[in-house]
Amino acid sequence: MAYTVAVIGTGAEPDDPGRDGYAMAYHHAAGYENTENCDLVACVDIVRANAEAFADEFEIGQDGIFEEYAAMLEAVEPDVVSVCVPPSIHERIVVDCIRSGVVEAIHCEKPMADTYGGARLMVQEADRHDVQLTFNHQRRFSDAVRTAKELLDGGEIGELERVEFAAPVGIFDYGSHSFDLCNYFVDETAGEWVLAQIDYSEENLLFGAHNENQAIVHWEYENGVHGLGTSDSDGVGSRGPTGAVGCHNRLVGTRGVIEVGPAAGGSDDGGDGGGDRELPPLRIRRAGDETWTAVETDDGLHSWAFVDRAIADLVRCLETDDEPELCARNALNATELIFAAWESSRRRGRVDLPLEIGDNPLEAMVETGEVTPGPTTGTNEE
Repeated sequence: MAYTVAVIGTGAEPDDPGRDGYAMAYHHAAGYENTENCDLVACVDIVRANAEAFADEFEIGQDGIFEEYAAMLEAVEPDVVSVCVPPSIHERIVVDCIRSGVVEAIHCEKPMADTYGGARLMVQEADRHDVQLTFNHQRRFSDAVRTAKELLDGGEIGELERVEFAAPVGIFDYGSHSFDLCNYFVDETAGEWVLAQIDYSEENLLFGAHNENQAIVHWEYENGVHGLGTSDSDGVGSRGPTGAVGCHNRLVGTRGVIEVGPAAGGSDDGGDGGGDRELPPLRIRRAGDETWTAVETDDGLHSWAFVDRAIADLVRCLETDDEPELCARNALNATELIFAAWESSRRRGRVDLPLEIGDNPLEAMVETGEVTPGPTTGTNEE
């Protein structure tokens, strides 16, 4: 079966994509072009010049260029829609697409939404209207991540006791991937509680949303596995909390440790004599080993090919009626931990799950003056 596809939120033509969007619409479009049975027929952007440049890049006709997504939905009735706008308007656009009655699937950029209530509403409405909803936590399709899961499931480090991560920028944006991967490694087990503290003394806006400068998050899953997450707006390997973890994701078991993305930890060679050289995307240290062992993988944690793989998976699941790897249920599990961490900071105490708030605790603390970030003085890079 062939699927017609539309992209909402093309953004500017990506000469040098960065923190204001990373040209994700262009990567989504390339993913559909690289997937069989997909025909990219329409695009939407409130800046018509952006939409026209996008249409020219992907050979979309003039009748497929729109400035309003409602008009596009009515005129084109696409089977699949990609939503690549800032998270503050994800909820409105995704829910409108779901309720339009014309789309079969929606693939939305992460983070899910700027409030936890908005994230829950999108999942609820997708379920009610039988629309396949996915969020682009594409790093699940990294071979390094997949291989780490195979090693874990194969008992190479014994029973899993703890998952850890270090996230630059903040737990809302980059950390959305980090929490999602932790949940992937624990087979989507629900969280039991979260205890966290943040510092937000210097304004850190990404896609218009507040992100803390530093965070330390401790949580426990219902199966007893613990989680430890850190963030630094200065990036992994800084002198702040992320330096304590020193890798993108770590799996600590009863008989060893697996590290995914240890190169992000800077110069710590972990005893393998590597010094300041770049470390492998994946390594393992079993109980009794004196040094780390590099594990061969096809790729690391950063590749646009993962977007292609994510889109191929969601299209396949449309055809087979299977649940996609990046389903909304999985994304909501990660989003719950993000907002629970900020809620723990607001309450100055432990938050038991399920999370019952609907707002954005960090945004609320800024609005009430409970936290007062000053002007940006440094540079924040993912």
